[in-house]
Amino acid sequence: MKIAVVTGGLGGIGFGIAKALTENGYTVVASDVAPRAAGEEKLQALGLAAHYIPCDISKTDDRAALLAETLEKFEKVDLLVNVAGVAPKVRMDILQTTEESFDFVMNINCKGTYFMCQAFANAMINRKNKEETPRIINIASLSSYSPSLSRGEYCISKAGVSMTTQMFAARLAEYGIPVFEVRPGIIQTNMIAPVNDKYAKMIENGLTPIRRFGQPEDVANVVLAAASGMLDFGTGTLLNADGGYSVRVL
Repeated sequence: MKIAVVTGGLGGIGFGIAKALTENGYTVVASDVAPRAAGEEKLQALGLAAHYIPCDISKTDDRAALLAETLEKFEKVDLLVNVAGVAPKVRMDILQTTEESFDFVMNINCKGTYFMCQAFANAMINRKNKEETPRIINIASLSSYSPSLSRGEYCISKAGVSMTTQMFAARLAEYGIPVFEVRPGIIQTNMIAPVNDKYAKMIENGLTPIRRFGQPEDVANVVLAAASGMLDFGTGTLLNADGGYSVRVL
């Protein structure tokens, strides 16, 4: 039995990844900020046979409880996929960004992801079966390197996720634990709903060589590739799921 923990598992990308992993033989623990009963009800309504454990990854006790309950139920974690993240509640020019908004985004996206990696990495290092290969996959964003001047705190937080991946890939290599970054592009989820029309026009005008919105399953397919074991010698590898946005064309 392969055990995967997916944070942000009730959201568009997180749910898409949880669903794909379930369909490919994983027993999935989906976590999100919804209370336990509400989370279980939503997974059931969506038809996903996954376990649900509530967790706000910005909180130390929640991260510890997620790990402890998962180990109590399944004794191991084969795959951690860090998806949980937020956009600013209000988009503001970087000349007006508030400390409150900065802290809100950074505490979840950057700090939460970093310490999720730390907690689960230590559990993976101490795994009983050293012949198994656990993995960590962090979901960053094209915003890791592409400035968006109306949500600077989000871009900085995702750049932090990218560096977190590099650091843990280097640190965990001696233990045989590969770490990867998946970098989605413009994915059609609730997060981009307020600017959906803007992005639709930009894509139509050639922002991305593949002229369509990405879908959660596009990201999930890249996660499956990273989880397959076929990329393990490339620990630290960045995998784009962005419709070619990262391709520089003259």
